[in-house]
Amino acid sequence: MAEDFLAIREEVAKLCAQFPGSYWQEKDKARAYPGEFVEALTEAGYLAALIPGEYGGAGLPLSAAAAILEEIQYRGCNGGACHAQMYIMGTLLRHGSDAQKQQYLPKIASGELRLQAFGVTEPTSGTDTLSLKTVAKKDGDSYVVNGQKIWTSRAEHSDLMLLLARTTPRDAVEKRTDGLSVFIVDMREALGNGLSIKPIDTMMNHSTTEVFFDDMRVPAANLIGEEGKGFRYILSGMNAERILIATECIGDARFFLDKATAYARERQVFGRPIGQNQGIQFPLAKAYAQMRAAALMVNDALARYEAGDNAGAEANMAKMLAADASWAAGEACIQTFGGFGFAAEYDVERKYRETRLYQVAPISTNLILSYLAEHVLGLPRSY
Repeated sequence: MAEDFLAIREEVAKLCAQFPGSYWQEKDKARAYPGEFVEALTEAGYLAALIPGEYGGAGLPLSAAAAILEEIQYRGCNGGACHAQMYIMGTLLRHGSDAQKQQYLPKIASGELRLQAFGVTEPTSGTDTLSLKTVAKKDGDSYVVNGQKIWTSRAEHSDLMLLLARTTPRDAVEKRTDGLSVFIVDMREALGNGLSIKPIDTMMNHSTTEVFFDDMRVPAANLIGEEGKGFRYILSGMNAERILIATECIGDARFFLDKATAYARERQVFGRPIGQNQGIQFPLAKAYAQMRAAALMVNDALARYEAGDNAGAEANMAKMLAADASWAAGEACIQTFGGFGFAAEYDVERKYRETRLYQVAPISTNLILSYLAEHVLGLPRSY
């Protein structure tokens, strides 16, 4: 489970030590992509952890990727700059043709190509993925794509994009989940040829963008799997995404708790360490309990996912509980530090902003609760 892989964790910790808080503070101030950090992870093979050995990867299970990402967050770094490669790649691995896997996976494993961009969310549909409006029409040996995506993070720093687009009109399919298809887009060729990218300035340094398609051509050979079945192809990838994001939140919570408890033992006010006060102790202790409970849920989700079971409920609960735990730990940490918690040099305010994202992404807490109500508790669909 995520608490295993101690040797990998130790090596990840050594790598992260080369990128201290000052590195991240500079990137945050400049809103710059941490390319050096991503390159170091790539060279060490961590971003190829899930790619099978026959394609040049490590062939490790999802729990290994979880351990890597948790450790990155715990050490004060930010896996959000590259975590997508781990869960996006699964769609290609599970549903891509042999030719596609041979063409892309070895280059992704070696770092020659980056697969970091996931083109799903749109301005008018949000998490209502089945209502997306980006259209791909077959035209000879290619598809012509028109539409728009938003919150497509790392599009400016990725060579390839996994794109979900409608290939059959919604009113022409029997099932709501039909009619969507997945494509691999080579953004190096498409940029300026129907593809344009507009950065979005956000609360945290997340390299996110809007992406516009204007008669962009994608070779028909880049269609993954069967036309019209794309939605189901990305579903298991979404479960993996939620589990991995949950492990990042566990790492964030551990970061905040370590920072806060160390500070509370050292900081003297009124002639005594502030950690002696229950007003400091109780929020930290409660956040710790939340983190430990969430970690158990993450491990359950990982076990079900790796066993090939439907881990939908567990992945959603893991993400929700872990995001709540990291936010609670962040709140307690800020309160412990007081005014110093808002000073960039301590890294607390940066991580506080970063972990806040996971209350709404990759899926909001309310949508998770709706999913559990309907699919676990058997209540009527609310939307």
